[in-house]
Amino acid sequence: MSLLSTKAACNTHGQDSSYFLGWEEYEKNPYDEIRNPKGIIQMGLAENQLSFDLLESWLAKNPDAAGFKRDGQSIFRELALFQDYHGLPAFKKAMVDFMSEIRGNKVTFDPNHLVLTAGATSANETLMFCLAEPGDAFLLPTPYYPGFDRDLKWRTGVEIVPIQCTSSNGFQITEDALEKAYQDAQCRNLRVKGVLITNPSNPLGTTTTLNEMNLLLNFIEEKEIHLISDEIYSGTVFNNPGFVSVMEVLKDRKNDQVRERVHVVYSLSKDLGLPGFRIGAIYSNDEMVVAAATKMSSFGLVSSQTQYLLSAMLSDKKFTKKYISENQKRLKKRHEKLVVGLQKNGISCLKSNAGLFCWVDMRHLLKSNTFEAEIDLWKKIVYDVKLNISPGSSCHCTEPGWFRVCFANMSEDTLELAMQRLKAFVTEFNRSNNNSLSVSTKNSRRKSITKWVFRLSFDGTEREPEQR
Repeated sequence: MSLLSTKAACNTHGQDSSYFLGWEEYEKNPYDEIRNPKGIIQMGLAENQLSFDLLESWLAKNPDAAGFKRDGQSIFRELALFQDYHGLPAFKKAMVDFMSEIRGNKVTFDPNHLVLTAGATSANETLMFCLAEPGDAFLLPTPYYPGFDRDLKWRTGVEIVPIQCTSSNGFQITEDALEKAYQDAQCRNLRVKGVLITNPSNPLGTTTTLNEMNLLLNFIEEKEIHLISDEIYSGTVFNNPGFVSVMEVLKDRKNDQVRERVHVVYSLSKDLGLPGFRIGAIYSNDEMVVAAATKMSSFGLVSSQTQYLLSAMLSDKKFTKKYISENQKRLKKRHEKLVVGLQKNGISCLKSNAGLFCWVDMRHLLKSNTFEAEIDLWKKIVYDVKLNISPGSSCHCTEPGWFRVCFANMSEDTLELAMQRLKAFVTEFNRSNNNSLSVSTKNSRRKSITKWVFRLSFDGTEREPEQR
């Protein structure tokens, strides 16, 4: 008899995914400009390090917030003592105002409908516990964030059924793909409880179109299921079309039941670049979901100290306006640098307008159109080129040869070095291919000449008796 639970012994965490294995290889040999210049460059981590100077500047100008003081007086004791799981009212108000500002103030959020969680990971899992039973299913468009295999499934027992999207239309969601996923779930005897999307998309770096949004809302209304919109990259949109939240689209709909079945996940990990602070949130118009999620948040609270500091920062409207604008400009510039660097190496990307990464097309570098060939290429890039990027198969992409490449978690010089390494690899790849093609052509010509000589010889033997 095992002394451990089945949960402890099971292997459904997803840690064996190439997405996480790439991280492990990076941690064994991390690049450092001085200490380890030949190490692996981390391009598999969607982290925003481009605007830390803005945050640090604000902290320097607001020492009371960072020092846990109010009007010059310490409130350390107040923050250190017990706080209930509802969160500090000042922080929740600042949080919903910031969410509205990112969305151009086209939609407002009620702080009473907001549940604080320890990051978006906790928020998504909490929603699974609230909306589904073990063995129920959620539909997710592919490709999707590899961590969802852990976040949505591991402890909840919920199943993920893919909505198969393809490059033929830029991986957009279609009505046929939605319906097929729903039917696939039913064929597996799975009860579908909802659809989960990331908007902007991780890993595509694209915003959900209005057509897709209306398609999804019509679908959940018809099937009487839920829609979760993970909008943790909403503040990273740096190009047109701009970001449209599902909550904005809902304003034009009169069906209150649909409104109650739509839930938003948000976090400050990407937009503000603070993943270590573990600040996530659930927003829902369903009072029962809010009540249940609030109780569950006891297992993953945001510390009072963190809430106090960030309530002060987010309440500074002059700062938030400057930060949002400047951060988006920096993301746009860095995105363009990566795209141009890849293009110089003969590599293209899906056209994108958001996120901290590009969805990169390396299908022409595969030895065959298979996922085995994709993993072979990924291993060469990790071990030989020493760049950790995420293969499309880890994101459940239906087509081999796509990779997610992050650009905001490193310096400009490091990104330049990454492009130099990639250039050397592609140059060698093309040289080897040309040599192979040349040898193949020569062999083919030799075979043709041999056949021609043989045919002449053979024809000569046939004619010889006549000449005699």
